[in-house]
Amino acid sequence: MARVGFEAVEKIYPGGTVALADFSLEVADGELVALVGPSGCGKSTVLRLLAGLETPTRGVIRLDGRDVGDLPPRERNVAMVFQEYALYPHLTVRENLAFPLRMRRVPARERAERVTQVAALLSLSALLERWPRQLSGGERQRVAMGRALVREPAAFLLDEPLSNLDAKLRVQVRAEIAELRRRAPVTMLYVTHDQVEALTLGDRVAVLERGRLQQVATPAELYARPANRFVAGFIGSPPMNFLPARCLPGASAKPDAVAGVRPEAVTLGPAGGEGTLAATVEQVEALGHESLVHVRLAAGDAAVRWVVREPGMTRHAVGDAVALRVPPDAVHWFGADGRALG
Repeated sequence: MARVGFEAVEKIYPGGTVALADFSLEVADGELVALVGPSGCGKSTVLRLLAGLETPTRGVIRLDGRDVGDLPPRERNVAMVFQEYALYPHLTVRENLAFPLRMRRVPARERAERVTQVAALLSLSALLERWPRQLSGGERQRVAMGRALVREPAAFLLDEPLSNLDAKLRVQVRAEIAELRRRAPVTMLYVTHDQVEALTLGDRVAVLERGRLQQVATPAELYARPANRFVAGFIGSPPMNFLPARCLPGASAKPDAVAGVRPEAVTLGPAGGEGTLAATVEQVEALGHESLVHVRLAAGDAAVRWVVREPGMTRHAVGDAVALRVPPDAVHWFGADGRALG
């Protein structure tokens, strides 16, 4: 395992496209940091720079305090797992796991021991003599992860490793990754577009937008105290609702601010009532354990749409006139520049 550090790293491609700007991040030994953000925000570029597949325009990248900027990929001792399994179809699971060790001329006895250990760690022992075509998608991804782990890398880089799996398999493999970290802590950078993966797996989560780091924090802190409006609107499903402060009852002290409210913090009731927001139900998503009620409310000259999360099956229907009640302590405030206000 190793510490990973990025110090004011920038990556600009020919033509002027900025993939990463002033990116600084410290990853502790054995920590998993999940990188999230919209497509093109630079999260995969971070992995490629650390692996040596890309060269930074400026800045310093360190592994255990050592500047690795001039080292070729093979000398960095990092392992990557991509969304494509990239297994050799003509090799068994055992041979796929052993392949990177053979390339490094690891002695046969040590090679066999390490393959056996990794196979046991990832519950692959019963599959060692199978061919990739005989495996499920989840099993193939575990083999891909095992092939990286068997190298005993200083850092483990995962680039959307579960995106090709169906929903049920994603839940299963996500749980297996969490169990793997419990049994064998490894320094990991985990790129994903799935917030559930990021918030459930990450010791910390780093949110990027347009190549810039917006916030890095624990999942709980990120959700409860977003640093700016972008993070508030990106983290959470459904995302945070927003409304000009002047349209929110009791918010006259912050006339130029924007109020943000999580869907689960809003209470729906019959139309009318002092201190409430009048709205009309436009859509209802009944999910069994909860309902997502989409409403439209007036905000000056514009119509604003919010989503309200209710437990169980809602009693509200499309077309109902309703009142939204928002507890004052549930409101997040953002200034004109998008930054969170104290």
